[in-house]
Amino acid sequence: MPDLLVVQVESFRQFLQEKVPPQKRKAEGLEGVFRENFPIEDVHGKYSLEYLNYRIGAPKSTPDEAKKKNLTYSVPVWATLRLVRKAEETGKVEAAIEQEVYLCDLPYMTDWGTFIINGIERVVVNQLHRSPGVYYEIETGGVPTYRAMLVPYRGPWIEFTIDGSKMLGVTISKRRKIPITRLLRALGYPTVSDILKVLLDVEEIEVAKAEPDRYALAEDVFEDKEAGVVMFEAGTRLDEDALETLKSHGVKKVKAIDAKNIKNEVILATLKQDRIKDEKSALGNIYRTLRYTPPKNDEEARNYIESFFFDPTKFYLGKVGRYKLNFRLNHNIPMETEGLTKEDLITIVKKLLLLYVGEEREDDVDDLANRRVRRVGELLYEQFRISLLRLARVIKERMLLEREGNLTPKKLVNPRLVTSSILSFFTGERLSQFLDQTNPLSELTHKRRLSALGKGGLTKETAGFEVRDVHPSHYGRLCPIETPEGQNIGLITSLTTYAQIDELGFIKTPLLKVKDGHITKEMVELTPYEEEGYKIASADIPIDPKTGKILAERVWVRHKGGYPLVKPEEVDFIDVSPRQVVSPSASLIPFLEHDDANRALMGCNMQRQAVPLLITEPPIVGTGMEAKVARDSGAVLVARRSGIVRYVDSRKIIIEPEPDTAKLGKLFEEAVDEYDLVKFERSNQNTTVNQRPLVRIGQKVKKGDILADGPATYQGDLALGKNLLVAFAPWFGHNFEDAIIVSERVLKDDVFTSLHILEFQVEVRETKLGPEEVTRDLPNVSEEALKNLDENGIVRIGAEVKPDDILVGKVSPKGERELSPEERLIYAIFAEKAKDVRDTSKRVPPGVQGVIVDVIVLSRRKADPLSLKVSREKRKKAEERAEEAKKVVRDRLKLVLERLLIGQKAEKTIKTKGGKIAIRSGETFDEKFFETYFPLDLDFPNGFVSDLELEGKCREVLYEADMMLQKIEERRKSEIEQIDRGDELPPGVLQLIKVYVAQKRKLQVGDKLSGRHGNKGVVAKIAPCEDMPFLEDGTPVDIVLNPLGVPSRMNVGQILETILGWAGKKQGIYYATPVFEGMNIEDIRKELKKAGLPENGKVRLRDGRTGEYFEFDVTVGYIYMMKLIHMVEDKVHARAIGPYSLITQQPVGGKSHFGGQRFGEMEVWALEAYGAAYALQEMLTVKSDDIKGRNHLYQSIIKGEEPPEPGLPASFDVLLKELRGLALDVIIETE
Repeated sequence: MPDLLVVQVESFRQFLQEKVPPQKRKAEGLEGVFRENFPIEDVHGKYSLEYLNYRIGAPKSTPDEAKKKNLTYSVPVWATLRLVRKAEETGKVEAAIEQEVYLCDLPYMTDWGTFIINGIERVVVNQLHRSPGVYYEIETGGVPTYRAMLVPYRGPWIEFTIDGSKMLGVTISKRRKIPITRLLRALGYPTVSDILKVLLDVEEIEVAKAEPDRYALAEDVFEDKEAGVVMFEAGTRLDEDALETLKSHGVKKVKAIDAKNIKNEVILATLKQDRIKDEKSALGNIYRTLRYTPPKNDEEARNYIESFFFDPTKFYLGKVGRYKLNFRLNHNIPMETEGLTKEDLITIVKKLLLLYVGEEREDDVDDLANRRVRRVGELLYEQFRISLLRLARVIKERMLLEREGNLTPKKLVNPRLVTSSILSFFTGERLSQFLDQTNPLSELTHKRRLSALGKGGLTKETAGFEVRDVHPSHYGRLCPIETPEGQNIGLITSLTTYAQIDELGFIKTPLLKVKDGHITKEMVELTPYEEEGYKIASADIPIDPKTGKILAERVWVRHKGGYPLVKPEEVDFIDVSPRQVVSPSASLIPFLEHDDANRALMGCNMQRQAVPLLITEPPIVGTGMEAKVARDSGAVLVARRSGIVRYVDSRKIIIEPEPDTAKLGKLFEEAVDEYDLVKFERSNQNTTVNQRPLVRIGQKVKKGDILADGPATYQGDLALGKNLLVAFAPWFGHNFEDAIIVSERVLKDDVFTSLHILEFQVEVRETKLGPEEVTRDLPNVSEEALKNLDENGIVRIGAEVKPDDILVGKVSPKGERELSPEERLIYAIFAEKAKDVRDTSKRVPPGVQGVIVDVIVLSRRKADPLSLKVSREKRKKAEERAEEAKKVVRDRLKLVLERLLIGQKAEKTIKTKGGKIAIRSGETFDEKFFETYFPLDLDFPNGFVSDLELEGKCREVLYEADMMLQKIEERRKSEIEQIDRGDELPPGVLQLIKVYVAQKRKLQVGDKLSGRHGNKGVVAKIAPCEDMPFLEDGTPVDIVLNPLGVPSRMNVGQILETILGWAGKKQGIYYATPVFEGMNIEDIRKELKKAGLPENGKVRLRDGRTGEYFEFDVTVGYIYMMKLIHMVEDKVHARAIGPYSLITQQPVGGKSHFGGQRFGEMEVWALEAYGAAYALQEMLTVKSDDIKGRNHLYQSIIKGEEPPEPGLPASFDVLLKELRGLALDVIIETE
């Protein structure tokens, strides 16, 4: 099975071609954009800016730093450009300036296929759109319309149609329809004869034998050729009179077309309906149609029309379009021709005529042969193209404005233009999305997602049923199960496990070749159009494992959209695996084949919402895909090379590779492999990312072994939930309608406990009245409230916080007047505490409590105590990091040289750089020598050992170590420089403080639980263990599900999983039952028998409350349940008083705004029905938008007076103004 992330990573690498030397780069991706847009010339042809090559710099920060500091993880792009100045009169080159110009910062993909933009991890989703090419369709309904649609990669769509009037028309970019004959006249086929010859089959007929009214002339017949006197024009019907006239003039043979032929009829009808009969008028007419203005002359019209259709910059088919056109029209125009040709146009029209007569097939636009994937690289290519076009415009303007000889490439290029355009793509484009990091599976699935929406795609409002539906060509390419519910259903899909994307963007799936009924080892990957015509069997047919012979007499195969039954000898290919039909998410559902597709869809989507638990546990009944998903998602740590574990702690693993895998001295860095573990980091969805080592010191590991577990994994397997003892039984009505009863044991044993980390950001800004300040000295705040703050006013790590506790103490200046510059200066010099400040501290929002786990302070360079303290700490850390890195390099260097030199004789005396003798000629290198001297402090003379190859290796190692130490030193200097300079913050922000609060959430009533089969529910009751139903041996069950949730939903997989899970638990076995090739009912029975359990999986349960037996047998077993991210703690919300909307003056809505519950139209009806007049009046006035009334009410409550009469709601005023806007003067009459 291919690497599941290759879809993203490969595309970006191809776009950048970073590791390819400039001269060897292909003209695609970034290189392609440059070549396409350069050279840039000014209007007068005096200046020309040429592109030579580009280079990618090193990232300015690591991905982790970028996340912490809200930066974009990006690399600088440098382009080498040459500006050529030519003499205006002669055109000779006067001067050429070559410079390397900084072009932009390009967001750089991490190893896991994501981008970090402003500290937020995002992913670019692949787009599935209609492939460029030509599509034939018949539109039925009344009179059928025959249509050929020419879709370019870039440029106007061209539509050819034949309607009821038999006219073959062409419509360009939805403008007015024109007859095809008019277009052909403008494109160099001026006469009727030219048109007929190029489109139709012309035959030579004998006049004497011709049937009257059967033929039409294909060329002019002249009475006097020299004089140019025409007897009959081309297109004339040969009736009896015409034939007689021809005979009388002695014409024996003429070139004609069969006028009774339906195809020929269409062209003749079109010629008849086309009122324009000459080339000049055709040129003018088409020019006016395209540009809405008449041309200056024929030449201008001809040039414009030629370039409109045949210039690749205006009508661009691209490689894909050219390939599809050649494939569909059966002609061999070279792939380099990326524009349209006359031959293309004529063949398209000919094929449309064949479609009209029923000799050509329709195209299916929903077939994956006609839809392709635009991956990250291609989307970035498009964005870069747009930004370079903008840049070119600016450059041309600057070339015109600049005076003689002052221009250089650097002066011409404005990098801001390109950078802002690229960033706008990553922040604003619909396909660039906030990464779903709930668990490893959700992250992996998000990167493999395909969307039909986005720029140049469909919209969910206009997309019909056909586009969304499952299509036969999806088999093995797009998952028929995984898609969202709701309005995006079918528009957002997922790639299947084995699917790959070819260089043209079509999805291919692997198949094994079958020869004479025997399966071979030869694997081929086919796209939907290559698959056409072959007979393909599915992977689950009976096969002889030794010979690979198909054992069935007849086999069902896929062939041309149908499913015929054929002999094994007729089979061409066979699927690689039964699971190649579904996506990784769906392949994690055991017994998927026994679930209804709708419920399987929910199961897929809910696995992505499972929260990583504190204590993980793999499913007893899995599918064998768990390890693959965990590994490819990047959640677990994988050994890069085989070796021995030398060091392990919670943050770092060091492995010394086996001698043969580390070619000593070849690459010094390979002396040891170091792995850093991620510790308690917050994910995008506030779940915790934490890695735990699985190896011990001294343990041998092989390449590809799992070294550490990540979130929601166990021993390298994906573990999203827990195995619970389940009973399918009603329980006193508490599990009615998908409610779930859970045992208290689940809480006590922390079965569903998860860790969540919340982030709170505080900005300290420069205000008009002076700067805000972070301080402990807050006005009117008790000492009790400040107990958890440090001397700077920031909460200490480890403090327990609850709602309304202070996280960051902050004061803002208040006052009616602005400070004068002098006052500001005095304030800056003496740091005089402003007299009038207000408390604007960041407090814990309602409903949040937890423990402070981290605080990050980002600040501009300032002299305030907090900034100085933070920068001192950062400097110290940078120094320590550099020292540690240097120590590692020194230790590695010693280790490698010891391996190479101990036991070797020194051929020459080696001295230290100070001139002291370290080892004399003839002495042997030993451990003492390496303990006494550090290799880089020594001068090694040429030939210090007899083996020249060994000496070369030693010198290579010494050089590389020296270079690495220099790099570390450079990095240290740049880090300290950065610390002194301060962090990059948005304008007006002086400091940014991030506080992280960790929460340990136990399962509670209202949390959503789900299995893998779409069997979801909400915890309705947590019952004591002693009240739960129990087995004969006294074991109480953990969870009680409603049996009525199974039959109507047809997800029987959960029952099979439950029963098999019980057998596995009893025997201590874990099962892998892959989708479509797993256990059948008979196998499950055998397992139950082995475990000594009843074969139907049912037992008599006893009621925990009474001890009596239940009336009927109950299905019992172990089911894998997940806790989903929809937790009641995030949903419950209450408001007493709170903010009002500025526009309507009514209370706002929603938890995030601290809003109230809406008292809507239907609620008003309820109060009306009860006649609760005063309650209703309060609701519509003082509790809503009666501004005066609510203020008076507040006063009267404080003073203990009677409530006042309600006034007019603000919405009534709005209504009055609306009416006055309609010129109706409404006057409120008071009595």
